[in-house]
Amino acid sequence: MEHGQETMTIVDEHGEEHVCEVIFTFDSEDFGKSYVLYHILGENEDIDDDEEIEIHASAFIPSENDEDGELMPIETDEEWDMIEEMLNTFLAEEDEE
Repeated sequence: MEHGQETMTIVDEHGEEHVCEVIFTFDSEDFGKSYVLYHILGENEDIDDDEEIEIHASAFIPSENDEDGELMPIETDEEWDMIEEMLNTFLAEEDEE
């Protein structure tokens, strides 16, 4: 996982791989972490354009060689609040364009 990457592959708790579209990544100085917001491709095939897609969020550690990285769960309510605020800002900017 690296900043600017368009897709990534995750492995779920059952060992199955899923290709995901990266919505955006950002760094938080407050938490000292990088974050990625994404959705699983094919997960929402039956959804119309007007319906919402399920967005996932994870913290991540960028790799040194920019090939793989490590996704980590969001640990606190404060992190979730910050992520939700960043997502709302991102979506508001997308609506303006």
